[in-house]
Amino acid sequence: MPEDHRFHLAIGSRFENIELVQIVLNDSLERLGLDGEARHWVDIAVREAVANAIKHGNSQDPEKKVRVDAGVDGGELVIRVEDEGTGFDPAQLDDPLAPENLLRPNGRGIFYMKSFMDDIHYGPRPGGGTVVTLRKRLTGPPAGSEAGSQAIERGGH
Repeated sequence: MPEDHRFHLAIGSRFENIELVQIVLNDSLERLGLDGEARHWVDIAVREAVANAIKHGNSQDPEKKVRVDAGVDGGELVIRVEDEGTGFDPAQLDDPLAPENLLRPNGRGIFYMKSFMDDIHYGPRPGGGTVVTLRKRLTGPPAGSEAGSQAIERGGH
């Protein structure tokens, strides 16, 4: 991402701060040339990652920070969301599409992130916490899933 599209935010763990992340992200994606539909799907994935960092990672402690970094690396949009919590093992989550879980509200955020992005990776944050890295191809063939994970094509700006 050219410097004017790259960003770093550090927010307190309050749900109302998600709106700030969305405004900055959408502005950066628009200046990068992504169409409205592509921005929408990336926005949902990042919103879920930030909400999880606030709720599950930092236990809504406003003194703990959530950090969001975005940039372009090798033709991919790369967004990292870090929390300061105790860590997270995604293997411990139940499948939200399993019949016994269909009416449960938990686990959907990660499902959405996986559906709308080309790659999602969880890892430990140095000093404690979790880093989720979301990747979306900016060009190339569509990812193998529904409309939310279509490849993002650069628009003319």
